[in-house]
Amino acid sequence: MKNFFLVANREKENTEEVAKQICRYLEERGASCWVCPQMLKEGDSYRYTDARMVPEGTEAVLVLGGDGTLIQAARDLAKRNLPLLGINMGTLGYLTEGSTEEVPQILDALLEDRFWVETRMFLRGRAYRVQEQKPHEKPEFCYEEIALNDIVISRCGVLRMLRFQIFVNGELLSSYKADGMIVATPTGSTAYNLSAGGPIVDPQADMIILTPICAHTLNARSIVLPASDMIQIRIQGQAEDEQAASFDGDAEILLHSGDFIEVERAEMTARMIKLTKTSFVERLREKMASPVA
Repeated sequence: MKNFFLVANREKENTEEVAKQICRYLEERGASCWVCPQMLKEGDSYRYTDARMVPEGTEAVLVLGGDGTLIQAARDLAKRNLPLLGINMGTLGYLTEGSTEEVPQILDALLEDRFWVETRMFLRGRAYRVQEQKPHEKPEFCYEEIALNDIVISRCGVLRMLRFQIFVNGELLSSYKADGMIVATPTGSTAYNLSAGGPIVDPQADMIILTPICAHTLNARSIVLPASDMIQIRIQGQAEDEQAASFDGDAEILLHSGDFIEVERAEMTARMIKLTKTSFVERLREKMASPVA
């Protein structure tokens, strides 16, 4: 590899210095490194990276930040199908491949093609609005977004219990009373899903995880479904109850009683560069034992 694109989360301390160090190191070895000019402008559909700014011929994207920065960059660049490597400037770093202290070794491995690429699935969510005055008319499509970690239905505003129904491939799975619902990918199984008591899944698996948040029943459990399934979440409750569907904790759409969101596997994938043969089990053991600042 010789042509790189660098995405940096400038909210992290010392990001500018590390970005300059990376570019200098690569250029001294005959490679090129173009730095994303950053950041979110009002009206833009991206947060860290405008895919249109990535030069043709780019072979890999280096992401300087934490897991959140890497996830956002993966979403921003999903249609470019470029491999990404995260350099951790955060805390735990499940997805990032190394720390700033390891930058020379990381860059040498890339320059010498000593790496391989893992593929991760995205979810796609499409929200539909049902007019309260016209419930029999065709629902209106109102929003679409992808997620690498999860799509979460949660309350906003008043702390009321939420009511919703889950359909799988058009068949009713269950009605829920809960604080929300997490629809997670295997990559997202170690994020909010884990905190809510959901299962940990190998990130290269093909499946969708449903985990209720603080369900108001004794028999609510996480459910693991094939990645080919179509999941529909129908919002119930009072007309004034507002809920939101958030995508990787970032983009969101407000939902009202009668609205629904359809979630399925997206056609694009995220490609993550890996430098070591550390197994998922070993990596999980190390991360779970690491204290979080």
